Amino acid sequence: MEAGASSSGGTAALVTEPQFAQLFRKLLKKEGILNCLYRVQKLPDGTTALPILGQSFTAQHLQQLKESIPHGKACALTWIHNPIPSKAVMVRSPIQKLHNELQHLMLIRGAAWSEELEKDLPRSWQRHRDLVLLSEDCFRAMQWRELGQELWQVVADALGARRLAKRGRVQADLFRSPAVTLLLGRDGWVEQVDNGIRYRFDVTRCMLSPGNITEKLRIASMLCMGEVVVDLYAGIGYFTLPYLIHAGAAFVHACEWNPHAVEALRRNLQLNGVEDRCHIHQGDNRKVELSGVADRVNLGLIPTSEEGWPVACRVLRKDVGGVLHIHQNVETFPARTLEPSRQLEQNQSPKQCLLQAASRGQEDQVVLEDHDVLQNAGQSFTASAKQEWQCWAEVTATRIQFLLQDLDRKLWKTQILHIEHVKSYAPHVDHLVLDLDCRPLE
Repeated sequence: MEAGASSSGGTAALVTEPQFAQLFRKLLKKEGILNCLYRVQKLPDGTTALPILGQSFTAQHLQQLKESIPHGKACALTWIHNPIPSKAVMVRSPIQKLHNELQHLMLIRGAAWSEELEKDLPRSWQRHRDLVLLSEDCFRAMQWRELGQELWQVVADALGARRLAKRGRVQADLFRSPAVTLLLGRDGWVEQVDNGIRYRFDVTRCMLSPGNITEKLRIASMLCMGEVVVDLYAGIGYFTLPYLIHAGAAFVHACEWNPHAVEALRRNLQLNGVEDRCHIHQGDNRKVELSGVADRVNLGLIPTSEEGWPVACRVLRKDVGGVLHIHQNVETFPARTLEPSRQLEQNQSPKQCLLQAASRGQEDQVVLEDHDVLQNAGQSFTASAKQEWQCWAEVTATRIQFLLQDLDRKLWKTQILHIEHVKSYAPHVDHLVLDLDCRPLE
């Protein structure tokens, strides 16, 4: 067969007598023609076959090799239909396999492998069964585009996937839609199981953040038997489903305005057999027709759920109150880089933060319960808790207290139950959840 021939399910190989195999192997490797994906192997007739990159091997290479051995000795090309994978291939990591396969592809195409391409390879990815979701910071070099669809098929095969997608930046629309492009496959619907809960969603239209798994597990461990929960930012059911399936909530009102997330949420409720205990309110949660029904309200929106605080106060039960779970990205500043005004705020105690917040308005309405709010806050925080977290929690508790009193026209008290650190987004930026107990005063 000709040197440039190719086929699927095998590899081109150089056939020679065993005593010349090592010599040829060194020469082929030096020229970058040796196919390291497969082993050198003996053929039934006693000759040795050295796997080569067929399309990179030329007639000139063959002539040079023939001149390296005594006259009349065998040196020819063949095709091996079932080559034996090399030991390196058998034990290499997915990243190593991807690197080797792409380097091989570039050689076949006659393109040079470069440091730029090396740095442009993905170092991590998300796997959703047969779909692999790549990050946005890979395959950006112009050389990749020239490979077309063949590139994505090679990447998928190397990572053991049938479908491939690539993440972009979250779009700045009202729904915070993911900018995900499907590179290989017909649709982006996937299924993921977390803590026994099945989630189905379209990765090109919805997101499932793996970093929130600790908060989903925490909700699953709560005792919500007989409670009515309002989930103001339900999404595909990230927190709605743990409340229903593991925490034992009697009923959940799930608010969501992204139609693609609503579609996934309906499927997930049915998939997990809890659709009869949940009502989906599609649209802007500020317009939801609910009032005084919730024993618990989940405000799972970042970087801030502040816009939903008045809604949370309105849907909370007015007779006995309830608990708010308030999500927020809280920024922490290193002391040495703070401006003087910010440095003063950092050095304040939680009580001073609370008093300062109260002094900004409505001083006559606020009720400062030192033994309930401040003492409990001291018990809730560990020694390593950052003071900014404490200050944020106290100010938030006071502002929620104002909102409840404005809405209900009577006194309320708020009490910090717990502050949960979910994850760090960037240096000095932390995703926190404040569990805030809200009760009307007699």
